Amino acid sequence: MPPLCVKTNDNTTDNTETIMVASQDRAARAYLGDNLTADGYAVVEAGSLTGAVELLERAPVDLILLDRRLPDGDGLELVGRIRSADRITSAVDSDLPIIAVAETSSVLDRIRALDRGCDDCVSRSDLVYPELRARVAALLRRARRRAEPARLRVGGLTIDVGARQVWADGTVVRLSNKEFSLLLVLAGDPWRVFRRAELMATVWGWSNGGSTATRTRTLDSHASRLRRKLSRDGTAYVVNVWGVGYRLLEVVPLLTPVEPTPGQRRSPGLTLAA
Repeated sequence: MPPLCVKTNDNTTDNTETIMVASQDRAARAYLGDNLTADGYAVVEAGSLTGAVELLERAPVDLILLDRRLPDGDGLELVGRIRSADRITSAVDSDLPIIAVAETSSVLDRIRALDRGCDDCVSRSDLVYPELRARVAALLRRARRRAEPARLRVGGLTIDVGARQVWADGTVVRLSNKEFSLLLVLAGDPWRVFRRAELMATVWGWSNGGSTATRTRTLDSHASRLRRKLSRDGTAYVVNVWGVGYRLLEVVPLLTPVEPTPGQRRSPGLTLAA
């Protein structure tokens, strides 16, 4: 595989945002690449659908300028792959900003691109670089706000999604990649019971999780280790719901029986727990 070629200028830093230009038109790639590089972006180029997929698998990008017309397929096929990427295990951000470049100024072409998951759509015939640059900057601003480090707090747990770090009651917990992925899925809905097959498919990518999940001990061994690492001061995490699957937290009853005062008859009613 050839080395990754990235266009940059002398002011490029580690924080420079990278834009992929995917088009079969070499002149268009050069024009956009030169202008975007001059504006301070790093640029990678792909001349085909296959080339774009390979680039995404090799290095992250921050935005894609995508030509609908590619020699080996419609550019919207790439959009579908990106939008369906698994948020837990995939290296590709399913929310990656994408601007489609349509062949014509047809309203139908723009609607189709937006319906298929593009964030914006411009026409090749009406393309004016200063306007395109403004659209790129606007989408990247939005993406930066969305990409600010997210921390989940569930009970005594704090989960830094971006840094893949976990604290239990303030103490750092060292987790393997699969343990972290399992925790992240469970923390997304901490009282929900996730079925074994669902967890095997999401965390391990087993498409036949339904039949295999009942036989393998992979999930159980990871869940057991995760439980031991997280548990503090009697708080139990990663609860095994026998015969079904796992949830992160024990269900806390919202209602408790009313205890009668001396001399009162016991009431069958319930009251909210304090």
